[in-house]
Amino acid sequence: APVITSISPTSGAVGAQVTITGTNFTMDSTVKFGTTTASAPVVVSSTTIRVAVPAGTGIKAVTVTNSKGTSNGANFTYGPVISSISPSFGPVGAQVTITGTDFTMDSTVKFGTTNAPTFTVNSSTSITATAPAGIGIKGITVTNSNGTSNSSNFTYAPVITSISPTSGAVGAQV
Repeated sequence: APVITSISPTSGAVGAQVTITGTNFTMDSTVKFGTTTASAPVVVSSTTIRVAVPAGTGIKAVTVTNSKGTSNGANFTYGPVISSISPSFGPVGAQVTITGTDFTMDSTVKFGTTNAPTFTVNSSTSITATAPAGIGIKGITVTNSNGTSNSSNFTYAPVITSISPTSGAVGAQV
């Protein structure tokens, strides 16, 4: 029977490419994530298969089945993925649109370690979040029951808190 020794990566979104490493893989091998069969696995060799992640959520056992039997399972965790943010630069309070996959109604959004004060899950591929107080560059992440996303950097705009003097002649030093 086939044997899976590892999968890489062990988490990600639908459509991500996963490499399965093990032994006894054959050209007639099929791959399942839980009970869902992945389409068109590429058997690179008797020790390597590459496959796109099929639809699913949560943690699923990845198995390989062929004429020699069915393998052990290796866990794959479905999770949200951030593909882009807009804008990637702005002040505290900026409305940031996060685009990606696997966003759910139980999602939370963080800028670094700080929760976004407000956010709206617009769809499974879009969230709008308000930038909390912060300075510098902070990684935005989305966490839900499927896991935590990759990080996408948001850079806070500098904030002018005062100007002195508040008035003067053209060319005067401020």
